[in-house]
Amino acid sequence: MMLRTLAMLVCLAGTPLMAGAAEPVTLAAMTPSPRLSSHAVAVVDAQTGQLVYEKNANQIQPFASITKLMTAMVTLDANPSMDAPITITDDEIDRLKNTSSRLAVGSTLTRREMLLLALMSSENRAAASLARTYPGGKAAFIAQMNRKARSLGMTNTVFHDATGLDVRNTSTAMDLVRMVKAAANYPLIRQFTTTAEYYAHPTATRVLHYKNSNPLVREGEWDIGLSKTGYIEEAGRCLVMQTMVGSQRMIMVLLDANGSAARVNDAKSIKNWLEAHPNTWLSG
Repeated sequence: MMLRTLAMLVCLAGTPLMAGAAEPVTLAAMTPSPRLSSHAVAVVDAQTGQLVYEKNANQIQPFASITKLMTAMVTLDANPSMDAPITITDDEIDRLKNTSSRLAVGSTLTRREMLLLALMSSENRAAASLARTYPGGKAAFIAQMNRKARSLGMTNTVFHDATGLDVRNTSTAMDLVRMVKAAANYPLIRQFTTTAEYYAHPTATRVLHYKNSNPLVREGEWDIGLSKTGYIEEAGRCLVMQTMVGSQRMIMVLLDANGSAARVNDAKSIKNWLEAHPNTWLSG
């Protein structure tokens, strides 16, 4: 039977939803749910905090570059000069995964640009440079990331680095809903995560063309207020968004999909599925 309200769903407003809490009655219990590649999923009404759909939403797992949303919040909370130049050093070289970067050692951009590249195209050296140049350095930055997480009620989350390359950065889909909701309160994070492309000038003679790592942002067909992708092998393909579904703004968290296209297809499937059954989840 189709439920006409969300009265039986768990609400994030007020008391936080904790691991081990009673499972909510979700749309999946009422209509055939879409087949999703993502191992863990949470979909929440951004305005009311109502949980609309969940799958393994309280399972702790790595979440890769979704980390950079917390990196951005901690950076902005310190109220630094966004026009100050930051130069990439040897400290930003990835020695965990040995990933490459187009920001060579010696490249210089403003802090604003480093934040933009970290959020828009998940540039790891840009994110690492924000942590290094934080008051007190990287250790102080990571400590503040964890303090910020606790202040947001992210009780199942821990940070060990600012990029997400460290597999010890672990969380749950429900905790990441809280992080997305908090990050959406920062205008610069909303702007930078939904910027489609940017031309950076890290040296006097070099121009780098960066694109948003989320094809849904680049295509411009969705109304997306915030976006972040993530990937390391242990975390799979991850995607979080604040986006319109029908007339409601939703927070979607998709973790551990088996491919870049799979996480985007999952988001499309969820959107189409919810919009096909509005009476089961629309508030009011």
